[in-house]
Amino acid sequence: MRLVGSVRRIVAMLSVLAATVVVARAEDVNDYPTSARAEYVYGCMKANGETRQAIEQCSCSVDVIASIIPYDRYVTAETVLSMSQVQGNLGAQFRNSEQAANALNDHALNDLRRAQAEAEVRCF
Repeated sequence: MRLVGSVRRIVAMLSVLAATVVVARAEDVNDYPTSARAEYVYGCMKANGETRQAIEQCSCSVDVIASIIPYDRYVTAETVLSMSQVQGNLGAQFRNSEQAANALNDHALNDLRRAQAEAEVRCF
């Protein structure tokens, strides 16, 4: 009887542990906030047409990107891309700085470009 009770407790603890691991993995895979995904889909739809098909393709695209690169690297790369497109004095200062040169050659930016290419192949 004691053995059966001990086994049941161990099984219960292992079940809780397994559930915790599954939740942790889901959070790791889905580290993009909903607002970031929605913003991506909105911009993608503006560029690809505002159709039901575009919603599906753009949603697929952000999911592929999120599966390839973590959100913090996505933010870094998107920030660099956005700043490099700013017009005027601020944009020129960014593009002409040593930090910009380093940022434009950063692995995060290259990772984003590869993820976008993969998303293009899978979703469009």
